[in-house]
Amino acid sequence: MTPHPRSPRLRPLLLATTLALALAATGCGTEPASGARAADRSSSAGPPPGRAELEARASAAQLVAEHVWVTEAAGYALARQSVGVLGDDGFSSTYTAPDGGMLQLSVERRPHADADCTKDSAAASGQEPLVTCERDGEHWYRATEPGHAYAREQGGLVVTVSGARETVDRATLRAAARAAHRADDRELDQVLPPAREGAGQQPVERGDLPPVGDGAPDNEVGASG
Repeated sequence: MTPHPRSPRLRPLLLATTLALALAATGCGTEPASGARAADRSSSAGPPPGRAELEARASAAQLVAEHVWVTEAAGYALARQSVGVLGDDGFSSTYTAPDGGMLQLSVERRPHADADCTKDSAAASGQEPLVTCERDGEHWYRATEPGHAYAREQGGLVVTVSGARETVDRATLRAAARAAHRADDRELDQVLPPAREGAGQQPVERGDLPPVGDGAPDNEVGASG
C-alpha cells in the first residue's frame, strides 16, 4: 500500500513488549489505580487539586503536565506504577486487564514524518516485518506478527496505543486509541504520583550529629551510652 503523505512514523512495538515483561516481573501491573477509568474520575466527589499543585507533582515526576494523556477500554485499568517519562519530555503508561491483556499509551513530541509501510525498510531498520500498515480514520494502524498499534498526531505530539496481538484484539486497541485524550485536572490527580509528604520542609534534625565539624556521626566508644 502506498504510504499516505505526512503521516506519523510509529515507534517499534518492542517498547510495549519490554514494558509488559517489566510489569510482570515486578508485579506493577497487578495494582490498578483507584478510579483509573475516565468515567469513574468524572463522577468523583470534590474538586481536583489546584493547577499549581498538579504542575508541581508532574515536575517532581519529570513529566510535562500537558503531555499526560489518558484512555479507557472495557475491562482495563491504569497500572499507576507504570506511569513515567518517555524520552525527553514524553509520557508513557500501561493499562492492564484481569485476563493478562496490556495496553501501552505513549505520547511523544517529535517531527511530523511519513509512515513507512514497506516490509523491506522495516526489516532494514531492525523492526519486525510489517503485516499491515494502513489508514484507519484519524489514526494509522500498524501491525507486526507479535504486536500492533494505533497512532495519530495532534498538536505536535504523536499519541500511540499499542499491545500484543496475542492478548489485545484490534477492536479493543482501536477503542482505546479513539478514547485517548489529554488529561484534565481531575484525571491528572489520579494519574500523577502523589505529592511527597513533607516536600519543601526542612530536613529532620538528627540527634547523633555533632554541632561542629563535617557533620559525621560520633562513632567513638561510649558515644551511644
